[in-house]
Amino acid sequence: MTEIADILISAAGIGATDPLREVLAGRADILALTQQTHDSALMPADAGGLSRAERAAIAVRVARHNQDEALTQHFTTLLEQADNAAEAALIADLSFSGGDDQRLQALIRHTDIVTRSPKDATGADIEKLRQAGVNDADIVRLSELLAFVSYQIRVAAGLRLMRGLHG
Repeated sequence: MTEIADILISAAGIGATDPLREVLAGRADILALTQQTHDSALMPADAGGLSRAERAAIAVRVARHNQDEALTQHFTTLLEQADNAAEAALIADLSFSGGDDQRLQALIRHTDIVTRSPKDATGADIEKLRQAGVNDADIVRLSELLAFVSYQIRVAAGLRLMRGLHG
């Protein structure tokens, strides 16, 4: 299994002898793709204008909004390992809205809208990111990150449900 597969299995509370492990082993191709996407969303070779620390802090924030402790811990570990972690750590704090930094305000606002009520996100929200100095490539990077973290949270929730029905 891959690192992220192990994290998702742990997050779902699937034990070493649980039959769901065999089911997941049969989906090794999907888990390998999930690992590749995890690495490119959170630890890319070229981070662009969204540093690895900011990416990890945003992921922590999303996991906290979703009350997923296992993924919160995973992303916190990534944040702690990143350069400039202390500067980005405030992003992970759900009570922090960006302070006086217009760029952080826009990133956090967008993250929170997409995480808590995605149906309320509009083109105007993208424009606010642009006005705050976030370029189009970084808006795409942010969108990819938010989508992937949400996917991970949903996979963990689905595995928990499967475990509950199965075990």
